[in-house]
Amino acid sequence: MCGIAGWVDFDADVSRQRAILETMTDSLTHRGPDARGIWFDGHAALGHRRLSIIDLEHGAQPMTVTGPSEQPLVLSFCGEIYNFKELRSELMQLGHTFRTRSDTEVLLRGYAQWHDDVAQRLNGMYAVAIWDAAQKKLVLIRDRLGVKPLYYCAIGRRLVFASEPKALFHHPSVRPQISAAGFRELLDMVKTPELTIYDNIWEVRPGGTVHFDAQGLKKSTYWKLQAMPHRDDLPTTIETVRALLTDTVGRQIVSDVPICTLLSGGLDSSAVTAIAAQRLGDEVLSSYSVDFRHNVDAFTADGVRGTPDAPFARALAEHARTRHVELLLSSDQMLDADVRSAVLQAVDAPPAYWGDMWPSLYLLFRALSEHSRVALSGEAADEVFGGYQWFRNPAAISARTFPWLTAGSSRYFGGTQLLAPDFLASLEREEYRAARYEEALRDVPVLEGEAQDDRQMREISYLAITRFLPTLLDRNDRMSMAVGLEVRVPFCDHRLVDYVFNVPWQMKSFDGREKSLLREAVRPLLPDSVANRLKTPYPATQDGAYECGLRNELAEVLADSSAPVHDLLDTSKAQALLRRSSTAVSQPYNRGSLEMVLWMNRWLKKYQVSVAL
Repeated sequence: MCGIAGWVDFDADVSRQRAILETMTDSLTHRGPDARGIWFDGHAALGHRRLSIIDLEHGAQPMTVTGPSEQPLVLSFCGEIYNFKELRSELMQLGHTFRTRSDTEVLLRGYAQWHDDVAQRLNGMYAVAIWDAAQKKLVLIRDRLGVKPLYYCAIGRRLVFASEPKALFHHPSVRPQISAAGFRELLDMVKTPELTIYDNIWEVRPGGTVHFDAQGLKKSTYWKLQAMPHRDDLPTTIETVRALLTDTVGRQIVSDVPICTLLSGGLDSSAVTAIAAQRLGDEVLSSYSVDFRHNVDAFTADGVRGTPDAPFARALAEHARTRHVELLLSSDQMLDADVRSAVLQAVDAPPAYWGDMWPSLYLLFRALSEHSRVALSGEAADEVFGGYQWFRNPAAISARTFPWLTAGSSRYFGGTQLLAPDFLASLEREEYRAARYEEALRDVPVLEGEAQDDRQMREISYLAITRFLPTLLDRNDRMSMAVGLEVRVPFCDHRLVDYVFNVPWQMKSFDGREKSLLREAVRPLLPDSVANRLKTPYPATQDGAYECGLRNELAEVLADSSAPVHDLLDTSKAQALLRRSSTAVSQPYNRGSLEMVLWMNRWLKKYQVSVAL
């Protein structure tokens, strides 16, 4: 895994701006601590930070090959191509020769052979920048589900790109600014494709490409979910899911460095871990879990978490014979100033929902990065197979909005209670959300003759995959890459996503439980206790000391007249919160408003963001 950065400027000789490219590239050192490479041409500059995973001695980037016109093709690439061996064989049959064993060279020579069509042949997670000197054209390509991020800012005849916004901000033409549109995106748990919270900074759409030449910018889509009839019966469907997942995990455990899994003891991570352990054979797989010391000592069941993770993770680890490590966190670690600073530096934005999950995930990844470079995650199974409660809540399904934002479904997604009413009213968030919802519905593919109930559940699945999942993938990418760890997500394999998307809901939930189809497909691989476990979300601390720490920080913010969040804050509500008793054990969804304000203040101050309202 790596970090990429660079720009194209048709009105300047960029080879004279080496220092800018070096600074942009080095701002991504955490994504690629092993090596740095830069490349210049008259109009193009490409930078690369490398985290060595495949072909450690070779595969340095930016990588160049000579095209048919004797002009170079230059590539800077972040990610993994899981079918690179098959593509390499095909390209060799077409006359290509290779200098390395890397998937990077396969990707570059694939572009030389198939041009933009190479994207349709890729199985993997990737963010790609290719400078085609013969065509004087920059090509940006992003993987189908948007596992790897890719940002850009186009100004006239110049386009600046990078894996993270922070690298863009090191270019003199790009500045961090947020307006009402950005705040609307920030304060809702919905990811609108292509949009970011920053003015004039965009993401390459998942499954999309961006072309930039002297005539301007063009965007295209090479993949999107399609509606197709499902012809398989239930036994065949179960077997197909098992085969696809097994093949996907088998592809994703290929690595020249140590690999591990994230194991919560839930169905998704247990399935990935069990398959990986089986495919590795005699090689012992390491697995890691995270929880909080307070939860272990004094666990209390709540509305969403009925049991702790540890017993189930241990059962799966024993069953799959993994080398299992349990990381227990304290509130002091979660509140540590250096940890919270590292989280913000990784995200480049306020991590305004899920509160304590950001620092806890960062600490988990930091611990396991000391032993492994690659981890497999169960992320995306809930979106693909329908694991969330709102997939089965009639009120959420029928609501004319994103179902996870309905009453009872959004308790972990932060809060705006401490923000000034005038500020919130100026954003017209309800109107914006409604417009984005209708826009998303227009994108949903239609299957002719599909029953209304099936059509409705197809809509819910589409929204989950395209508007909800991207926020989780971004969290995984930012927290893992902050410590130089590559996290792979087998449930994002597009073959599996394409297949399951078209399975009727009645078949996905044939026994009335969440993720029935997945559960039955992997049941032979799991102990009964894990296979039958109810869905339990990522652990949140139940330690009241965590909220006390947040309240102390809020008191400091209120006392600091220069704190930039003051202009957006309802001071009277914030003061009233501090007067309220904090002796009761805190619940995660009660902390959302505190987290929102504190992260926003840190972000506005650290990034010197210009607010244009």
